[in-house]
Amino acid sequence: YPETAAELVRLKVDIIVVAGGDGPIRAAKNATKTIPIVMAGTGPDPVEAGFIESLARPGGNITGLTNLNRELGGKRLELFKEAVPKVARVAVLYEPANRPSAIEVKEVLPVAARALGLTVRPWEVRAPAGFDTVFAALNEDRPDGLFVTGGSLMAANRKRIASFALKSRLPSSFTDKEAVDAGGLMSYGADLADSYRRVAYYVDRILKGAKPADLPVEQPTKFEFVINLKAAKQIGLTIPPNVLARADKVIR
Repeated sequence: YPETAAELVRLKVDIIVVAGGDGPIRAAKNATKTIPIVMAGTGPDPVEAGFIESLARPGGNITGLTNLNRELGGKRLELFKEAVPKVARVAVLYEPANRPSAIEVKEVLPVAARALGLTVRPWEVRAPAGFDTVFAALNEDRPDGLFVTGGSLMAANRKRIASFALKSRLPSSFTDKEAVDAGGLMSYGADLADSYRRVAYYVDRILKGAKPADLPVEQPTKFEFVINLKAAKQIGLTIPPNVLARADKVIR
């Protein structure tokens, strides 16, 4: 990321739009204090990470969107329990280097799990090569469900994770609907398409003279709950009708 960010600065681009989380945003921030940077909504809490001063007045040269992925962890776990009432032991897949995921696993999910009467067990994956080791261990451990956190490593391997869950007849929950399209059981998160459309608004405003420091960072207003009935059928699961009725999209 630092090399790419440095190259964009050398090319004297007008704006840098950043998706993909903490690493790319930090690299862009370190590379320039003058070129406007627009966050596309994936990544950590930008105030906590030190990217901006506050949501209302970012200061500096960074603005855009934040998608609340970490804050939604408890809600996702709750929906998972409702969709799969028999679930009791949940394996949580996360990348420890991804700060929002690490905080979600250590602080958010244990509280939500206690309230729901669930046991959550975190499983670290640090690189693509680590998935096979974790999958082998999960086949031994036999949890009732697989809860996958956000971040670029999980996104890049979503098809692989979804395939494992199907093969192992494990109900799975993801942050993004692309994972459900790839065979995952369900997802709940900010509507990314809506976020990217909103990015265009920021780019337009900045090109017309607005300063990033003065453009408030927005939180998502549209969320998507997606269920894959094909996957449910494949793993022998019946989703309760009241949960299905709340889904924004159902893959049949």
